Amino acid sequence: MFEALSSKLNGVFDRLRRRGALNETDVAEALREVRVALLEADVALPVVKELTNKVRDRAIGQEVIRSVSPAQQVIKIVNDALVEALGGGEGDTGQRGLDLNAPSPVPILMVGLQGSGKTTTSGKIALRLRARDRKKVLLASLDVHRPAAQLQLEQLAGRAEVTSLPIIAGQSPLEIAARAMDVARRELYDVVILDTAGRLAIDEALMAEVAAVKAATKPHETLLVVDAMTGQDAVNTARAFQDKVGVTGIVMTRVDGDARGGAALSMRAVTGAPIKLLGAGEKLDALEDFHPDRIASRILGMGDIVSLVEKAAETIDKAEAEKLAAKMQKGQFDLEDYAKQLQQIGKMGSLSGILGMLPGVGKIKAQLEDANLDTKILKRQAAIIGSMTPKERRTPDIIKASRKRRIAAGSGATVQEVNRLLKQFDDMSAMMKRMNKLGQKGMMRGGLAGLLPPGMRGGGRPF
Repeated sequence: MFEALSSKLNGVFDRLRRRGALNETDVAEALREVRVALLEADVALPVVKELTNKVRDRAIGQEVIRSVSPAQQVIKIVNDALVEALGGGEGDTGQRGLDLNAPSPVPILMVGLQGSGKTTTSGKIALRLRARDRKKVLLASLDVHRPAAQLQLEQLAGRAEVTSLPIIAGQSPLEIAARAMDVARRELYDVVILDTAGRLAIDEALMAEVAAVKAATKPHETLLVVDAMTGQDAVNTARAFQDKVGVTGIVMTRVDGDARGGAALSMRAVTGAPIKLLGAGEKLDALEDFHPDRIASRILGMGDIVSLVEKAAETIDKAEAEKLAAKMQKGQFDLEDYAKQLQQIGKMGSLSGILGMLPGVGKIKAQLEDANLDTKILKRQAAIIGSMTPKERRTPDIIKASRKRRIAAGSGATVQEVNRLLKQFDDMSAMMKRMNKLGQKGMMRGGLAGLLPPGMRGGGRPF
């Protein structure tokens, strides 16, 4: 979401680093470029002014001008200002995600415009609460206006393995909400998620309906779902809901798209409500907590290793990973193991999203785009391996021309793609052998670059 902004800001900081010592003119010039980058990223003007003023006040000082590394000092100041704009920094309570600190059943009211991803987000939150927090969740759709809205939530509940309130035709949103709370109290549910109706635009009827449901159910959390792709319209929507209904938090959806990111930077300052969750895909598990410091690090090209490690811990089978590591050390890694490894990586999301969490990857973004990294590649390679016989997967050296044609036909791939997969596997096997020969001390002396397959070394295409 922040790729364009990150690229522009890193260009500014690279120029600062080359200058060495800085004077006030250098800082002022850099701030002008930062201001333009923020405005182009669709950040609200008042937020841009406040952020750049903070940076100027802190950067124009003797501690920066006389610093051993003044450019790094400026980057640190910009980072701190971004964290504050996103809702972190001083006064940050550390509360992340949903606040469930209330007597059961805890009502969560979902509000927003039609098409923002509100119903899907309700299903995502239900899955998250069941799987991660071990909560008993009841989903209830109050949307009696949109055709099949209640059926959609019922299907999402089935996929998330939680309960959906039975549909009774002809009931009003208030009647459905009252029934949901009554069922939750009698059947000892921990959380009730109430998915309200949306509209194509904000109007009095929508606000009156939401306000009435809120007054009747007294939700502990009122979450506004906004689409990051709508830019400043998302900020305007958030402001309107905050003014007329009141929200406790914001969920931003479609952050994996090509949105310019300004809505996220503007949201806290404009509404006063924190962004609590980010929806980064259509899958039900594509939901993550919003961390201001980590997002600021991503914007400044410093990566987000903490989130990457957390994502890996949640998705990767530890026992399977240890078994694969042991086989690698013994030099017994085969294509069946490679297919398992592809599955583990695929569970973590898109490759571009994973790489975006690594420090400095923004600088080689063009190369990554040329490499055409996406989960489709993983699925295609898994299909190719699936078309092989068990013997071929265990001993890929026997795969010659006729076998390659059969494998390609069976997987819907080309012979060239089969060749590319086998070449990648050969490179990986060779790398593992070099690692085993060198040992840990040899790796430290020779550096990791020498262990990389030829296609992954500086400048070459990774695939």
